[in-house]
Amino acid sequence: MNDKKIIIAIDGHSSTGKSTVAKQLAKALHYIYVDTGAMYRAVTLYAMRKGLISPDHFAEDALEDVLAEINIRFEVNPETGVAEVLLNGENVENEIRTLAVSRQVSKIAAVSEVRRKLVEQQQQMGVEKGIVMDGRDIGTVVFPNAELKLFMTATAKDRAERRFLELKVNDESITYEDVLKNVVNRDHIDSTRKDSPLRQAEDAIKIDNSNLTLQEQFEQILKLAETTIATA
Repeated sequence: MNDKKIIIAIDGHSSTGKSTVAKQLAKALHYIYVDTGAMYRAVTLYAMRKGLISPDHFAEDALEDVLAEINIRFEVNPETGVAEVLLNGENVENEIRTLAVSRQVSKIAAVSEVRRKLVEQQQQMGVEKGIVMDGRDIGTVVFPNAELKLFMTATAKDRAERRFLELKVNDESITYEDVLKNVVNRDHIDSTRKDSPLRQAEDAIKIDNSNLTLQEQFEQILKLAETTIATA
């Protein structure tokens, strides 16, 4: 048995199920899961609460001035066994998953100072390896030497349908059209930003899950991980 631990970097478009499969993978391998998207969402929530960002306003300089005040960490929920996000000690796991936060998070993630602060934290988390991390630039910027890199994608239509079904459970006023518009807009911002744009690393394995079930996707990725660990 190979006890060597590796870093698994999962990148891809929004609403491709990166977090879901990363959590499954971490649990199966007894690795630590880090949801970097949640970190950017937490910064977004902080900025929204401070009135620094809204649909028609973004005080980028003011946000950079208060970054030192933002502390983000993960804490495992003993009931679910899943790591949840704490923003300055407050559990904001549910609040950061709203469409209101989704509409602003790409603008926050495009700010170089925000990325620099969070990338430093993420790299520190991976010093001892044995982690699964998902986001937009894990394989290209955070861990360019990760042993296994995956790039997940699906059609915008498929991703919007999945996201809509998730969101309408808590908010019946949400429409599919709103969610689709958000998905397309986030794709554009993520792939065209100047700092660490979303792109597939040259050595990443592409996973198009448009026609895969969650179980099929998990089994395919678990096999890739086990093969990589065995040959590490």
